[in-house]
Amino acid sequence: MIFRVPERKIVYSDEPDNPVEYTKRLDNEYSRFAGLYDIAVNWLPIWNTWIKTTIPHIEGDRVLEASFGTGYLLTHYAGNYDTYGIDFNDRMVEIARRKLSRSGIKATLQKAHVERLPFTESFFDTIINTMSFSGYSNGIKAMSEFNRVLKEGGKLLIVDFDYPSNRNSFGYLLTKLMETAGDTIRDIPRILQEFSFEFTEEEIGGFGAVHFYSARKLKIS
Repeated sequence: MIFRVPERKIVYSDEPDNPVEYTKRLDNEYSRFAGLYDIAVNWLPIWNTWIKTTIPHIEGDRVLEASFGTGYLLTHYAGNYDTYGIDFNDRMVEIARRKLSRSGIKATLQKAHVERLPFTESFFDTIINTMSFSGYSNGIKAMSEFNRVLKEGGKLLIVDFDYPSNRNSFGYLLTKLMETAGDTIRDIPRILQEFSFEFTEEEIGGFGAVHFYSARKLKIS
């Protein structure tokens, strides 16, 4: 029997009161634990399966991975596309560059803030964002930038935490655990609907707490 939490408990996080301090705190944490993070990501098969869900959905030639971490996912697709990547953390960028270099994979990686992407409008065919959207200081600004640099008809692929649709207690507690750890749990479908996206949503793991959103930027007639 599945225990379902009351619907009134499905409450999304407030946006950070101080976006600058929020970003600074997460940046410092990732700098301290970048090496351990890289080891953990490489040895967590369930996590890796979740984020690799995006790969079959890539379309077009030019791809951006926003917040690539230590580059695990990049090593599985970047060599097949004109690939760009941004991350706000210096250590993550350094580790990812070394990893791609050892694998002989070419990609243009740089440090950048997701709310100020250093690319022109309509530059990418596909944008990938895994386990990162809940770590941004402003979800609307981040989505606005994704929308700006994505071509009409392009794909936005997001994997992140959200409450399970059936409100089962295990998925609910996992989502709450991520929130307690510092993530901002957002209603991603609502944010997508504020922009010109049509999308599908699939619960791919974590007792329904891990969601995959495949969104297409609509053409403006």
